Amino acid sequence: MSDDDATRDTQTDDRGAAGSEDVFAAELARARDLLDGEGIEALHVGVVRDGEIDTTFAQRTGGDPENEGLRALALLAAHVRTVANEAGVDAATVAGDAATLAGRVERLPADTDDLPDE
Repeated sequence: MSDDDATRDTQTDDRGAAGSEDVFAAELARARDLLDGEGIEALHVGVVRDGEIDTTFAQRTGGDPENEGLRALALLAAHVRTVANEAGVDAATVAGDAATLAGRVERLPADTDDLPDE
């Protein structure tokens, strides 16, 4: 994944709600294109619908277990960077907050209302 690919999924739009919907629709189409692509080795997809969180992760196995772990970590790092760009904060802050949140939940929350309070 290039630097452009890692950051272009969180482009800000100052054209208002209609513009934001256009950006969202474009990024949704991009996500679908990525999932339809050939040669996918690993994926992590997360969606929120009506406050409900759903996520999946998969990767092809059979290679070096260390490389599989690094591939999963690289996906996580790309997501952390994306969230950091969207929030306008550094990646270390997002990573720390995510690690804290992960330590507070016993299972992946199925609903945004299930996230622990600060």
